[in-house]
Amino acid sequence: MIDIKTNISDFMEEQKICVKKLSSLEKILVEIIQILVQKRDQGKNIILFGNGGSASTSSHFVSDLLKTSITEGSKRFKAISLVDNIPVSTAWSNDVSYNDVFVEQLKNFIDSGDLIIVFSGSGKSKNVIKAMKYAKKSNATVIGFTGMTGGLFPEICDICHITPSNDMLTIESIHLMLCHCIISTLRKFGTPQFKYEYQKKILKLDIRQIPGIIYEYFNYRWCRVCWFGTYTHID
Repeated sequence: MIDIKTNISDFMEEQKICVKKLSSLEKILVEIIQILVQKRDQGKNIILFGNGGSASTSSHFVSDLLKTSITEGSKRFKAISLVDNIPVSTAWSNDVSYNDVFVEQLKNFIDSGDLIIVFSGSGKSKNVIKAMKYAKKSNATVIGFTGMTGGLFPEICDICHITPSNDMLTIESIHLMLCHCIISTLRKFGTPQFKYEYQKKILKLDIRQIPGIIYEYFNYRWCRVCWFGTYTHID
């Protein structure tokens, strides 16, 4: 019988250990952020991809680059995730090979000087490696986020960040955290267009009038109604 509490404690401790080890890799993050700003200001494409959990990370990171990172007076990122068009992905996978799902899409977008950002827990996925090699031949800069031993990423990437863990769940969690670290830093380069801090204003509502979560598109960007009758506006 599994001891749930112990398992949770062990998992949290493993995350703490991994995060602590990341301090020795801060210089790599600095380089990545500098390149991102450079490519943004040059108007270059930033193309991301990965498989499974890494696919969702690439989509999430693109979302943050396109919106959350915006600062007043600065250029915007031209970012795209190759995992988001399901019909295109399944077409290449079905008609050619899943190993070509990224490289063939890359051929539609990539230009010399573009930036490619790739996520892979193992650094060995064939479709990812194939696309990375094509990107290098196309004179693009390749940044890789991986884990374990790094796989083939260190020998292909211009910059490679290897999460110090052999656990795939930990690696994927850290990758997303690193993306948020990058976005948080980019927001400090200027005045962010969007703020996400909680507002102190709280209104009391009669819970009987409100069945659940309400979105008020005209007056607020987002709001949440708690079942305890407290309305909290989040700007």
